[in-house]
Amino acid sequence: MAELACSDAIVPQPKILVIDDIKANLVAMRRVLGSMSATIYEASSGNEALALCLDHDFALILLDAHMPDMDGFEVARLLADDPKTCSIPVIFVTAAYLDDLNRLKGYTFGAVDYIAKPINDAVLLSKVTVFLDLHVSKLRLTAALQELEKRTRQLEEEIHERKRIEKQIRHMAMHDALTGLGNRMLFLDQLSREASFATRHGSMFALLYIDIDGFKQVNDNFGHVVGDRLLAAIATRLRSAIRHEDVAVRLGGDEFAVIMSPVSGSEAAQQKAQMIVACINEPFSLAFNDAQATVTISASIGIALFPTDTEDTDELIRLTDQAMYAVKKSGKSGTLLVSDLAAGV
Repeated sequence: MAELACSDAIVPQPKILVIDDIKANLVAMRRVLGSMSATIYEASSGNEALALCLDHDFALILLDAHMPDMDGFEVARLLADDPKTCSIPVIFVTAAYLDDLNRLKGYTFGAVDYIAKPINDAVLLSKVTVFLDLHVSKLRLTAALQELEKRTRQLEEEIHERKRIEKQIRHMAMHDALTGLGNRMLFLDQLSREASFATRHGSMFALLYIDIDGFKQVNDNFGHVVGDRLLAAIATRLRSAIRHEDVAVRLGGDEFAVIMSPVSGSEAAQQKAQMIVACINEPFSLAFNDAQATVTISASIGIALFPTDTEDTDELIRLTDQAMYAVKKSGKSGTLLVSDLAAGV
C-alpha cells in the first residue's frame, strides 16, 4: 500500500470512494482526481459502496444524491448509523437545482458539502484537497500521539529499570554479600540515624556488639567453605532472634552487631542479647565433603544504651567493644552491659 511521507510520521495514502450509477460520471471523476495523491475506489450502487466501506477506511466519499434502488440520502444515513463509517466526510454530488430542503436533508445524514453537476474540475479539486489535507493531518496527529505514547511507555520502563538497578546497587553497597545482612556502611548510617532520632524524641536504643567464639577453629578444621556456610547460618539465626524493627549487620569476619530500637531499658537489651547467645550456642549442621559436619560455637556480646551510656556514637561502639572483650576474657559465651563493666560487676 502506498504511503505519504510526513514530517513527523509515515501515514497511509488516503482513499477516496466515488459513488455514481452512471459510468461516464465515474470515468470523469477518475480523470479529475487522478492527479491527487490518493487511491480512488468506485461504486455504481449504494450496496456496492457499503460493501467497500466494510473493507476500507476512506478519507472522503463523493456520493451521487440520486441513484436507483438506494439513493444517496439512504446511503448517507446508513453510513452515519455505523460507528465505523460515521466520521467519514461525505460530499454530495448532485444537480444544481437541488432545493434547500434536500440540502438540509443531506446535512442531517452527515453531508459536509455539496458539488453541483456539471462538475467544475477546479471546484472539485479544491474541495477534495481540503478534506484530504484534514485527513492526512488527522492521521499524522494520531501517529504522532501513538509514537509519543510509545516513547512515554519506553521512558517509564527505562526509569523503572534504572531505579531498580540503582536500588540494587545501593543494596549491594550497604549489605554483606555472604550473609545478606547489612554491612559496616549500613551499620554506621543506621547508627547515626537512630542517634539523631533518639536525641530529637528523647527515646533510647541499644547496641549489641557480637563476636563469635570458636569460629577460627571451624575454619582451621573444615576450611573456609564450611566457615562461610557457618557465617550464613549464624546470620539466619540472628534474623530469627531479633524483632522486625531491629537491624542486624555483619561488621566483618566473625563480628556482628544488632541495633535495638526502641528499647525500654538495659534489662530488655540484656534479655535479647541472652536470647541471641542461646540461639547461636545451638549446634550447627553444615554440609562438608558430601557429608554433614556438626559444629558448636558460642557468642560474646557487649551491650550499650544510647544515650544512657554515651551520646557519642563512636564512643558507643568503643564501649560495646570493650564489654564484648571483657566477656571473652571471662570465659566467653555470655553478655555484659557497659554499665556493669564500668561498675566492675
